Amino acid sequence: MLLRQPGTPQADAEACFQQALAIARRQQAKSLELRAAMSLARLWQQQGKQADARALLAPIYGWFTEGFDTADLQEAKVLLEELGG
Repeated sequence: MLLRQPGTPQADAEACFQQALAIARRQQAKSLELRAAMSLARLWQQQGKQADARALLAPIYGWFTEGFDTADLQEAKVLLEELGG
């Protein structure tokens, strides 16, 4: 949603996503980490950084052992497939 706001530079959005990712990791909140990673991965995908996006998202998605019917994990799976895997 941040990128849809007029006048939001991608660098600012990336910094916000990185901060959200760091906070989620500190709190060991895997679902929030997944969401932050998906947002950052989408940004990197738009910038042509598919390999970086996949390298970020794949291990977080791989951590999950259940809940694959949830919207977040389904969305992450689709994004990973778009990123080449």
